[in-house]
Amino acid sequence: MTNPYTQTFSDDNFSSQVLDNPMPVLVDFWAPWCGPCMAITKTIDELAQEYHDKVVIGKLNVDEHVDVPARYSVRSIPYLALFHKGELVDSLVGSVAKSQITTMISKYTENT
Repeated sequence: MTNPYTQTFSDDNFSSQVLDNPMPVLVDFWAPWCGPCMAITKTIDELAQEYHDKVVIGKLNVDEHVDVPARYSVRSIPYLALFHKGELVDSLVGSVAKSQITTMISKYTENT
């Protein structure tokens, strides 16, 4: 079951969907074999729904799309990267608590 609020990013659409997006964008770098990645899927989907009018949230499968993870030196997953105005502005590594993610997001959404 897919969440309509959670985007799917790829090497092909990363520039247009993430870097060129006027809204902050949270990218969940993940893989289907990664247990911690699967553990935070529900949290990512919840945040995508809760913040849909303030932040674009989506996932990028590092097995299927290798160029973008290489460009940002993604070495461990899950890797949550927050982009704002085309720049990587913050990140978290691992299966982190929802509160840690909301704290990171709130730095870029408080005035929206």
